[in-house]
Amino acid sequence: MRYLLDTHSLLWSLFSPEKLSAWARKEIGDPGNEVAVSVVTFWEISLKYALGKLGLVHMGSEELPQATEEMGLEILPLRSDEAASFHKLPRLAHKDPFDRIIIAQAILEGMPLLTKDSNMPKYGIQIIW
Repeated sequence: MRYLLDTHSLLWSLFSPEKLSAWARKEIGDPGNEVAVSVVTFWEISLKYALGKLGLVHMGSEELPQATEEMGLEILPLRSDEAASFHKLPRLAHKDPFDRIIIAQAILEGMPLLTKDSNMPKYGIQIIW
């Protein structure tokens, strides 16, 4: 199976895996699964880190892509068609542009989203938690 991690799921995978559900830990750790992280996630983390809204343990935001690759996770680029069609996503539950583009990517890529966010299912995407 191929999954997309939400931002908190990546951070918890790296720094606090005990915060992930047992099911999420199992799916992330299964070598038969392809688990991806959007480049948008790194942008969101970098912005929040710069604003002082997010602290990182033992690394800066610029080190996260390498740490992600070392975990065996795929880094999913933002395709031009995903960026261009972003406006079509209804504002059902999220106004945050980072959450919305990750939702749009999950929809367009046909990937279930690994997230604890209870608002994500409102967009009709499969949620794993």
